[in-house]
Amino acid sequence: MRISAECRARGQRCELIDGEVRSLSPAGSYHGSVASILHSILAPLIVKQRLGRTFSAETGFIVSRDPDTVIAPDFAFIAKGNLPEERPNEGYCPGAPDFAVKVLSPNESAREVAAKTKLWLSAGVKLLWVVDPVLETITAYRSLTDVAIDGARQEIVVGELIPEARFVVGEIFG
Repeated sequence: MRISAECRARGQRCELIDGEVRSLSPAGSYHGSVASILHSILAPLIVKQRLGRTFSAETGFIVSRDPDTVIAPDFAFIAKGNLPEERPNEGYCPGAPDFAVKVLSPNESAREVAAKTKLWLSAGVKLLWVVDPVLETITAYRSLTDVAIDGARQEIVVGELIPEARFVVGEIFG
């Protein structure tokens, strides 16, 4: 796929949006820490309950074709019943995950975040979390109209996708 060769040649992280390669800056240390803490909370619950497979930051998901769109969340989960029958190869994961997490970066505009949110949801993500390290919130989208914002002191629950997943939002911003 064109994105891999072009990004390697540039020595950069990239996404492919409607066939256009877009460069991404490397994640900052706080961004990476927040994503890592989320992964350390959620992944063990998924593994313990044998719910499916988790994917760490920068795993590419092909969410549309002709023109191709490949995007990468900071954390993703595909439920067991939605996993491909064959073991994944070295290519990008076909389709959208059931659950995706996007940790905001300081240089992202509200317009970019809104466009990416719409893209993930239209691709079939059942639950999208947009994590804001500045405001210390998690905005949970089940659709563009089913949206909940949880602050640092509130408990967040994933729900049916990961039944035992619940924690106080502020724990990830430590």
